[in-house]
Amino acid sequence: MAWNDSGNGKDPWKKDGEEPNDLDQIVEKWQKRIGSILSGGGSGGGAASSAGGFLLIFVVLIGWAATGLYRVDEAQRGVVQRFGAYTITTMPGLHWHIPFPIETVNLVNINEVKNFAYRTEMLTADEQYVFIDMVVQYRRTDPVKYSFEVVEPELTLQDVTESALREVVGTSELEVLIAARRDEIASRSLAVLQETLDSYNAGITVTSISLETVNYPQAVQAAVDDAQKARNDSERFELEADAYARDIIPIARGDAARIIEDAHGYRDRVVADAEGEAARFESLLTEYHKAPGVTRERLYIDAIEEVYGGSNKVFIDSKGSGNLLYLPIDKMLNEAGRTEKPVDGTRSADSKAPAVRTSDIDAEPVGARDRRVRQ
Repeated sequence: MAWNDSGNGKDPWKKDGEEPNDLDQIVEKWQKRIGSILSGGGSGGGAASSAGGFLLIFVVLIGWAATGLYRVDEAQRGVVQRFGAYTITTMPGLHWHIPFPIETVNLVNINEVKNFAYRTEMLTADEQYVFIDMVVQYRRTDPVKYSFEVVEPELTLQDVTESALREVVGTSELEVLIAARRDEIASRSLAVLQETLDSYNAGITVTSISLETVNYPQAVQAAVDDAQKARNDSERFELEADAYARDIIPIARGDAARIIEDAHGYRDRVVADAEGEAARFESLLTEYHKAPGVTRERLYIDAIEEVYGGSNKVFIDSKGSGNLLYLPIDKMLNEAGRTEKPVDGTRSADSKAPAVRTSDIDAEPVGARDRRVRQ
């Protein structure tokens, strides 16, 4: 039968033949007893009451001192504070501190990797709207800084995460974020986030940032596609222009160099010809001073030879014995034209030259013939 079964005829909350005491009555009795012990118990039991009072105080002190015992796990560090000021950091094991309210201990797990999910909406550098979902993982690596430098470290971490992400996204274009350099968002955000936390002495180390979603509203899909197409066309035009420049510029430079070289060659040739003519004239002048008559005669003969050398006219001495010599001058010229290139001013090979009357050309000296020709 159960101990509180009404069948046994006993009530566990009351003594034999007495009514049960309620909680208020019990507390009131204990207050009276403690008050009598502390006051000396009256005149009759003074010594016994004094001894009982000291014993109670000793027990209370032992109990209060026992509350200073604490245990630090392997992954934890104990930050001891005396009246709110940092005192010491305790390592894993069993330790004791002066109990509350003198000293308190804050146990910080430095190996636990905690995480929080973060989602935001913001504008990119090209004023495009983008959604970002990511998960930030961190550890509390410095328990002292974590406990004293920042009032609410976790809340500060979330605020700094948003600031770092806005710095990265706000300086990048939408096309870069969702395609070309999407993987750089997490790494760049982590670097900025950790740098800011270190400047705050927050005692938190960000281990990783996992980028879950980077997307934009479907309402701007057409605009994003048009912008992407325009960027592709721009890059293509730039490549084509660059290829054209690489092709046309060397050709132009080559033509310019060739023209310059031709000009230099022409200049050198003209200068050389002029210098040669000047040198020839100076040598001829020297010979002229030595023999003026012979030199004049020679110059005249050379000039007549140069003038009539390319002509199809034949000059003969008409005076003499009166004998006529008919020569096929036209055929002779045709034969000469087959072996030599015709000189400007000559008659063509098909032209017919009349027969020329001649006489004995040995009948008169050469000098006389030349003088007659000059006349």
